[in-house]
Amino acid sequence: MATDFSSLREAATTALFDCQSCGACCSYSAEWPRFSTEDDAQLDRIPQKYVSSNEAGMRCDGVRCSALSGEVGKHTACGIYELRPDVCRACMPGGDDCLMARRAHGLPIV
Repeated sequence: MATDFSSLREAATTALFDCQSCGACCSYSAEWPRFSTEDDAQLDRIPQKYVSSNEAGMRCDGVRCSALSGEVGKHTACGIYELRPDVCRACMPGGDDCLMARRAHGLPIV
């Protein structure tokens, strides 16, 4: 009988790449936190102070999303986690985008 270990692998990956001790994806590129698939109702919920002047994505300070607090690689949090754009929701711990951002910050990718 074959055993499905996918949920164990997912839990291990999530623990290894804990977003709240990373934040690399939120400090990778000013072009990354863009709006593309959100509907107007989703966008209207994001506080205006976090939206870029051209309204194409999140406002960034350099390459860092303005909604990110904390120190990348130590302890971070998203100020609008429940309202974050779809591109942020799509970045999965340990996924290709996550690993690319972690490499850019010199964080371990084990």
